[in-house]
Amino acid sequence: MAKSTLIHLRSRPWQWFLSLCLAIAAMTTSSAAAQPAPAAPSQVPPAMERENEIALALSSCPVSLASQAAVYVLSASGYVKVRDGQNGFTAIVQHALPTSQEPQCMDAEGARAFLPRMLKVGELRAQGKNPNEIQTFVSDAVGKGVFPVPQHPGVIYMLSAENLVPSSKGVVGAYPAHVMFYGTHLTNADLGVDGADLGADGNPKGPTFVAGERSPYALIIVPVAAHTPEKR
Repeated sequence: MAKSTLIHLRSRPWQWFLSLCLAIAAMTTSSAAAQPAPAAPSQVPPAMERENEIALALSSCPVSLASQAAVYVLSASGYVKVRDGQNGFTAIVQHALPTSQEPQCMDAEGARAFLPRMLKVGELRAQGKNPNEIQTFVSDAVGKGVFPVPQHPGVIYMLSAENLVPSSKGVVGAYPAHVMFYGTHLTNADLGVDGADLGADGNPKGPTFVAGERSPYALIIVPVAAHTPEKR
């Protein structure tokens, strides 16, 4: 999938997800020539207590899957697996931006196609790479086929009540619990949704919509009712 496909996406909260799939959005800074540059914001997400991060990651899963899902947490060197899975699902707290948090629970094909990029981004951030360097690496890797694309449709759950999702402008805000179906190559028109008729949140109006239309990483976004995580 070409990088231009993502750039073409309209300004909406879901651009963060597809942008990370292909290229981490660069955060640019500027400074006056005669003045010292301001301190750059940290590119490493704030550290969480391990048990809290595990609970946050698992809060994205349906209750029926949470107890047996594999779990990754962020360490000083990048993501590490802290629990093997028994049902094919993997839970992780993704950070499209250092200040955002996107707990998600992906099926086996989702873990094969989406997880490698997330792990690599975490590793590169831990190494001190800046957003431009990460964007270049991920774009090149995708172009060379280093990162896989989904081979069939699947599902990624984001049922947490603590989703903090960045918009295309880098503004982080809450987003409700939802389910994402990938690998469909669908368009909003296929769902009977007018992709040009946007609501106040920047998303197409309707009960569902498609982000990344026609691409291998196309996502059908389906908001759901409030989710109560299983007690662990």
